[in-house]
Amino acid sequence: MGAGREIRRLGKFSAVGGVAFVVDIALFNALRIEALGIGPIWAKVASVAAATLVAWLGSRYWTFKDGKTNSPALEAVGFFAVNGAGLLLAVACLWFSNHVLGLTSALADNVSGNIVGAALGNVFRYSMYRFVLYRPRGEHRPPRRQRVDLEEGERLDETGASTDGAEAGSGRG
Repeated sequence: MGAGREIRRLGKFSAVGGVAFVVDIALFNALRIEALGIGPIWAKVASVAAATLVAWLGSRYWTFKDGKTNSPALEAVGFFAVNGAGLLLAVACLWFSNHVLGLTSALADNVSGNIVGAALGNVFRYSMYRFVLYRPRGEHRPPRRQRVDLEEGERLDETGASTDGAEAGSGRG
């Protein structure tokens, strides 16, 4: 794949991620309001779940459409698993900020969860989407091992060619 095409794909990934990011931040800030009583960690879990749905739709039908699978349900499971790991990165940053550094303001929660956590999560997610989940068909893949059943008594030389029977058919006696 050419560099220009990869740059366009990265641009699409960024656009889809931008929309999902807005969903994430808006919902996170709406849910972290003390009157709701769910706290910043569960607010982040809910906001990332909603943003993940938005990101999956954009990734499947626009960013990585050349690599989408024939099984949307299985693909969604993989996508949500990758995003779950990305969520853990954001939540870990938020937890560290709240419980280790003691920073509990809205600004600190947004910086740790929505800037630092999102940046780390984006690098991870793009790598997993591009090279694992949505690898385009026809892109070079390492060859699979092949099973070779040898007949009893058959031997292979160093190149892997059969040596038994080859001598008999060669006219040598």
